Amino acid sequence: MNVVLVEPFFPSNQRQFARALAEAGATVMGVGETPQYGLDDQLKGWLTHYEQVSSVTHVEAMTKIVRSIQGRVWVDRLEATVEAHTMAAAKVREACDIPGTSVRTAWLCRDKPSMKETLREAGVPTAASTAAGSAAEAHAFAEQVGFPLILKPRSGAGAADTMRVDDDDQLNKALLSYGRQGVGSIAVEEFVEGHEGFYDTLSIDGEVALDFVSHYYPNVLEAMRTRWISPQFISTNRVDTTPEYGELRDMGRRVVAALGIGTSATHMEWFFGPKGLKFSEIGCRPPGVGAWDLYSAGNDIDLYREWANAIAHGHVAVAPSRRFATGIVALRPEADGRVHGYSGMETIHQQFGEWVIDSHLPHVNSPTQPVAAGYMANAFVRMRHPDYDTLRGMLDMVGRTVHVHAA
Repeated sequence: MNVVLVEPFFPSNQRQFARALAEAGATVMGVGETPQYGLDDQLKGWLTHYEQVSSVTHVEAMTKIVRSIQGRVWVDRLEATVEAHTMAAAKVREACDIPGTSVRTAWLCRDKPSMKETLREAGVPTAASTAAGSAAEAHAFAEQVGFPLILKPRSGAGAADTMRVDDDDQLNKALLSYGRQGVGSIAVEEFVEGHEGFYDTLSIDGEVALDFVSHYYPNVLEAMRTRWISPQFISTNRVDTTPEYGELRDMGRRVVAALGIGTSATHMEWFFGPKGLKFSEIGCRPPGVGAWDLYSAGNDIDLYREWANAIAHGHVAVAPSRRFATGIVALRPEADGRVHGYSGMETIHQQFGEWVIDSHLPHVNSPTQPVAAGYMANAFVRMRHPDYDTLRGMLDMVGRTVHVHAA
C-alpha cells in the first residue's frame, strides 16, 4: 500500500499519521510545505520519500507533484487530515484518479449551506439555514426565521469568525465585519438552544467502524469569547451503555451515508435542547485539539494506528474499551501579555495525580495567546477517570484551582 500523506510535518500531531501508516506497513510518501532539511530524523524514518510544494492547497502544484510520484510508483491513497487541505486533496485525487474522498463529499463537508440542505433532504434534523451573499438575503432570512441567528463563513472550521446576532443592528454590524474581511458569502443559521457536543467516527467503505462522543462545557461560542471560563470537553465512556446515545449514533450514520463518506475520519458537531437533537456541522477529517489523544488514553487504543489500518487494510484491529472518560480543561491567562507564573498545580497533583494524563504549562515569559485561539492555545490539563461525573468534577476543580498569571 503506497500512501501520499499531505503535510506530515505541521501541525505537530501530523507526524502521528505518518508514524501510524508506517507501523501499519504502508509505504508513506510525504508532500508538504516544509523544506526536507527541516524534517527531523524520526519523521524522515517514517517517510520513504518527501516532496516540498509551495502550498498544499495549490491544486495545480499538488497535482504536478503527485503525478511525478505516480510516474515512479503506484499510488493507492492520498490522505489529508487538516480541514483546510481536504478540498485541494479531493481535487488532486480526482485529477490523478486516486481513490478516496470525492470532490462532491469534500464540498458538502466544507460548505455549510449545501451540507445542511443535503442532510435535510435525507431526513437529518438540522437548524434552518441559508447562504447569504448580500445584506438583503440575510435580512430576508432573519425576517422568516427570527432572531437570534448564527453567522459563519461558508467553509469555516470550529468557532472561527462565528457570530451570534440578536437583532437587525447586530446583523448589520456583523455583515460589515465580514465585508471588511473580504468574505463575500456566509452561512446564516437559526440559533439552536441546547447543550453542544461532538460525535467522531472512523468509517470504512461508508460504515462506521469506531465512534466516540464528547461534550462541551460550556458551549463553544461562549467558551471562545469569555476569559474567566476554563472550558472543558469530555469524552464519555458511556456510549455503549446509555440508550440516549443511540439516537446520536443513528444520526451520525445517516450523515455519513447522505454525504457519501467512504473510508475517512469524521468530526460532527451536534446540539440537544428543547427542539430535540439537531445536527450542526461535519468535517471529513479527524477532530483537532488533541481529541484523538484523549480517545486513545480512555480506550486502550492507538486511534492513529486504527486509522492507518482502515486506510491500508480496510479494517480496524481493536474495539474501544470505554474504560475511562477523558477530558481537557483549558486554563486562560488572567490577562494578555506574557506568562509570569502558575499557582495551584501542586494541589491538583496531590489530590488527583494518578488521573492526570498530562499538562501543558508554557514557560515563564512566553507570550499568551488570545482567548479565541482555542482550548490548547495556552495552558491546559488532560485527565481521565472510570466515572464520567467524577472526571467532570475533577476538571471543574482544576479550572477553579490552577491560575495562569500574566500581564
